[in-house]
Amino acid sequence: MKAVRPIGLKPPPRHAPRRLRTDADLRALQRLMTHALVQPLRPNDEVAPRFHAGRPMAEVVGEFIKPNDRLTAVERLQIYAHSYWSRLIDCVYDDAPGLRALLGEKKFSALVRAYLAKYPSRSFTLRNLCSRLPQFIREEPRWTAPDPARAHAVARFEWAQTVAFDGEARAVLTPEDLAGRPPAKLRLALQPYVSLLVLAWPVDDYVIAVKQRDALRDEASHAVDHGPRASTGKRVARPRRGRVNVVVHRYRERLFYKRLSAPAFKILAALAAGQSVARAVAAGGRGVTPAAVQEWFATWMELGWFCRRQAGRANRDKSRSIKPEA
Repeated sequence: MKAVRPIGLKPPPRHAPRRLRTDADLRALQRLMTHALVQPLRPNDEVAPRFHAGRPMAEVVGEFIKPNDRLTAVERLQIYAHSYWSRLIDCVYDDAPGLRALLGEKKFSALVRAYLAKYPSRSFTLRNLCSRLPQFIREEPRWTAPDPARAHAVARFEWAQTVAFDGEARAVLTPEDLAGRPPAKLRLALQPYVSLLVLAWPVDDYVIAVKQRDALRDEASHAVDHGPRASTGKRVARPRRGRVNVVVHRYRERLFYKRLSAPAFKILAALAAGQSVARAVAAGGRGVTPAAVQEWFATWMELGWFCRRQAGRANRDKSRSIKPEA
């Protein structure tokens, strides 16, 4: 794989400090080691022979790792590089089963390695590892060609699941909190774990089908008896084009997907964008009846989707997730 400088990491020093006299020396050494560790492995899973600037990897690694009587400096680094890449790749495999099924193992593996080379882990938790995967698919569509748009839709949906599973939850608004407040001035926020998605394919059904197939496969592999079993190797049909409005959320610590009609979705999107309740309801269109609005809000309140808006805190992530597919 072509050498890629990871985004978000400061450039490494040309050489490792000869001595660690200051904190700056230690940080320089850490940057050099980090860049050597996260540099993509070759197709045979060996450490690349050259560093970013073209220096021999053996020369670079020799400045901060000593060989022993069994392994060279590069071979010792390779142990940690294998562990690093294996762990990260396994996490993406676990978090994106739908995308893996859509692309197939070979293309998915190449996508994951290219993605992690450009966007290495920058968080203390691996939970955030796939946060920029939809962005990467848009930036470099060749990895998911000939169908990058559908792959992008699946990636957005699967990242929304991660957000819904353990995203922040704020104090839920109750009917008493809203009593007596005029709709023209009342503004509501959606819980941070709620994602609104406009998708050009029904990827919610597709991902559910993939997970059910994989669950059957796992169940069959752990079965004790050898009697007849349902087929678990069947390929899940790719989703056909068809616009859907999906809310990905959690309820009582469980993950859920909920499709909404266009008017109901427009109202929620307007609320997420900071519109007043009155303006949000108007965004639903002329055909929306008061009875329908009352029923929708009652359901959304029961699900705990609404919370107080935080002053000075923009909903940039929310508005980005609402954008429709091409």
